[in-house]
Amino acid sequence: MEKDKKSEKKKVSKESFRRALGVFRYLKPHAFLFSIGLLLLVISGLLVIVITALLGQLVNPQAGSEIAGGAMTQTIIDSLQFSEGFGTSGQVLTALVGLLIIQGIFSFFRVYIFSYVTENAMLALRRDAFSTIIRMPMQFFNERRVGDLSSRLSSDITTIQETLTVTMAEFIRQTVIIVVGVGWLVSYSYKLTLVMLLSLPVIIIVMVLFGRFIRKLGKNTQDKVAESSVIVNESLTGIVNVKSFANEFYETTRFAKSIFSIKDIAMKSAVWRGMFGTFIIIFLFGALGLVMGVGAHLQSTGELPGDVLGKFIFITGLVAGSIGGLASQMGTLQRSIGVIESVMEILSFKTEEISLDQQQIKHPLKGDITFSNVSFHYESRPDVPVLRDVSFTAQSGQQVALVGSSGSGKSTIAALLQQFYLPIEGKIQFDHRPASDYSLTELRSQMAFVPQEVILFGGTIRENIAYGKPDATEEEIMQAASQANALQFIQSFPEGLGTIVGERGIQLSGGQRQRIAIARAVLRNPTILILDEATSSLDSESERQVQDALDKLMKGRTSIVIAHRLSTIRNADKILVLEKGMIREEGNHETLIARGGLYKRLSELQFEKDTEYNSPN
Repeated sequence: MEKDKKSEKKKVSKESFRRALGVFRYLKPHAFLFSIGLLLLVISGLLVIVITALLGQLVNPQAGSEIAGGAMTQTIIDSLQFSEGFGTSGQVLTALVGLLIIQGIFSFFRVYIFSYVTENAMLALRRDAFSTIIRMPMQFFNERRVGDLSSRLSSDITTIQETLTVTMAEFIRQTVIIVVGVGWLVSYSYKLTLVMLLSLPVIIIVMVLFGRFIRKLGKNTQDKVAESSVIVNESLTGIVNVKSFANEFYETTRFAKSIFSIKDIAMKSAVWRGMFGTFIIIFLFGALGLVMGVGAHLQSTGELPGDVLGKFIFITGLVAGSIGGLASQMGTLQRSIGVIESVMEILSFKTEEISLDQQQIKHPLKGDITFSNVSFHYESRPDVPVLRDVSFTAQSGQQVALVGSSGSGKSTIAALLQQFYLPIEGKIQFDHRPASDYSLTELRSQMAFVPQEVILFGGTIRENIAYGKPDATEEEIMQAASQANALQFIQSFPEGLGTIVGERGIQLSGGQRQRIAIARAVLRNPTILILDEATSSLDSESERQVQDALDKLMKGRTSIVIAHRLSTIRNADKILVLEKGMIREEGNHETLIARGGLYKRLSELQFEKDTEYNSPN
């Protein structure tokens, strides 16, 4: 429903149409070459008309007053003969060959220039679209599916490329043929031209109505294709869940429904295109027959020179064909407008102020953090407060743990620290300066985040560790792996650091993925470390190794630890106990246990669960 509303809005909005025209700014750096291509395109269109006129000159109908009724066709066929209007037939044929060679050369360079310009323009568009998406705030990704964004960067931009390379060029060429061709016909006989032009209003009306309908079907098709891409993306990304629940049939059925809907819309579009094509063929051939009949009459009365009718009919056929082709190109252009709008809309979004260049850190952090009366709710759920009047401090080098039940606001504090979102009320300070005094790039480049569920990139172990510092040396990578207790298992692989981890790191165990993530953080050497309890889902041996690596990593850094297992944060300098978005208790482990409040109850509950889990029965 929401998508339909957006489509409706785009359909009537002048702003959205203006945004679609913005794609031409990517052609601006190549304006000179593009102008040459347009010039060659116009010349090519003019040459087509001249060549057509020469072909008409080769067959010169000479029909008398007896041409009428059913005998007209046979009489015209019988009266075909070579003409001397432009010279001998040999001279005409020589001119035709020369013009065809010139036309071929012009066409080659026109296609090459258009391809060169559009390839470079689409290169810039793809780069800008990706850099825009990658710099969008987290809220943007919360509201959109990855498959849809992927579709925008792939199939949609390919559609734009085809529009600029082929469709627009054909549209201009056919427009030139129609305008110049009609002018040429008027110079032969304005009466006969008027007869031919009587059909244009009907064709134009049908073109407009058809174009609107095709645009709607095209947008629906594009949306359905994007939906099917989303299904593929989600199914393959969550392939472990698909197979563990034996839901291959479910996913296959879901995808089949999606692509069947694409087929249904495509067939509906094919029916309407077929009907339109049938109308054009019947109407154009009927109009051509009318022109031939009237032309024969004008020829018999002497109003039309005897050597003109052949050329007039040939050029009329060319103009009529161009009108039919223009209708098809118009439909394609209408369909492409919606696609262009979607891509250009992304480029119009406000991004985070992230630098895409390597920059030196101007304001190195010591690691002091201050939350002052911070309240927050997500844009999509303004009526559900997540944090309420949260205040705390973390001094440089301290370990601050966040504990509480699910939904208490722990992960939101981590997200606010990384400036994924801004507080609704209150302020966040780093080293006693407002967060807004620092650039996002500068802040985040001095932080590292180790999540509970590590998602690795599909390349090698080396590439995944080096993600923390892309220009790291092999020695630095090995040292980071050693500090993360990862070097031993890495060296056990035949390819070592060159081992491919697979999609999302699927070829590594949970503990191995965690240690790769820790090595990445070690390599980054952050001032502020944010840990979403990395040991909660590991076996005892993996937990011991990961916890040892985390203890090494936290030394000398300000660490914010989201704790699910309270046993892992007994030595924290400060523990914040959250409930319903508020800090209920604050202190170290001994102080909070002695207080006998919420923290103690949580500790006792977890102890009972651990005892029950480890019970031999």
